[in-house]
Amino acid sequence: MSYRPKKSLLIGINYTGSQHELRGCHQDIRNVAEFLSYRGYPKDRRSQVVLCDSNDVEYDSPLYPTGHNILAAMDWLVSEPNRTCFLHYSGHGGQIRDVDGNRSTGLDDSIVPVDFGERGQISSTLLHEHLVTRMAPGCTLFIVMDCCHSGSAVELPYVYRSDSYGNINLMDNLKQGAVLVGEASHLIQGGFSFNNIGEARQLFAGATDFFRGLQHMGEQEDEGLASDEFAGQYGSEQKMVTMFSGCRDDQTSADATIGRANVGAMSWAFLEIMKMEPNPTYMQTLQMTRRLLDQSHYAQIPQLSCGVDIDLEQTPLVL
Repeated sequence: MSYRPKKSLLIGINYTGSQHELRGCHQDIRNVAEFLSYRGYPKDRRSQVVLCDSNDVEYDSPLYPTGHNILAAMDWLVSEPNRTCFLHYSGHGGQIRDVDGNRSTGLDDSIVPVDFGERGQISSTLLHEHLVTRMAPGCTLFIVMDCCHSGSAVELPYVYRSDSYGNINLMDNLKQGAVLVGEASHLIQGGFSFNNIGEARQLFAGATDFFRGLQHMGEQEDEGLASDEFAGQYGSEQKMVTMFSGCRDDQTSADATIGRANVGAMSWAFLEIMKMEPNPTYMQTLQMTRRLLDQSHYAQIPQLSCGVDIDLEQTPLVL
């Protein structure tokens, strides 16, 4: 395989001196920068950009994480073809009114720049446009989003979640089950014959299996995305973008103290998994991250979202 240049963007916002101050986001980007260096990401200014609201972070030229700078840096990250790109965001996440009508909840996920009081938040619609729609040909992008309300923060069409037993749930399973029920009902309404009675029974059985697979989790009924919520608008892009987010859309992500260090719980868990399993698959990473957060008594439920349909069990992380 030919060498693919690597680029990274690290954003850590503690909102220093404000009433919304966090403690662990600066340490998160230090830890992630060390991990990326180990994984072959260069640290020169042409290859790595750091946005941080502190002058004491050990970087040559930290840039202030205003909304303008964040979007400009995202454009830079995905601007060159045939690159392997990495984005880490640690800061506040929020939800704002959905302006383009593609959310059943009426709310977009958002990230919160340091100047949000004057300029507002950055919606998931904007994040998708700058990171996915504008991504140059031949690029891959891996995202770790450690913030509240981040489950679908980049509006990718395939969203996965692990339950506490390690079972992986694709969030549009409810739609698939409903389609099976609808097809079976149509067969029955069309009149009974030996063949289509049997076919209807098979379809109903398939739908029942989908719903049963969800019901054992005990958490699915009030936490999912609307069925296929972004596929109509974004599903045809087929960009190799994958994102691990710290929690569901309706949850918060912990600003934690672990080993006497202030860190984001999701950032910590992801890096711990990378230490334990250097070349995990997407499925292993999602399962192990959920398990580690559970064992550490964090209620947040990490999610994986993808721009393309991939084999989670067989495909190693593209980092």
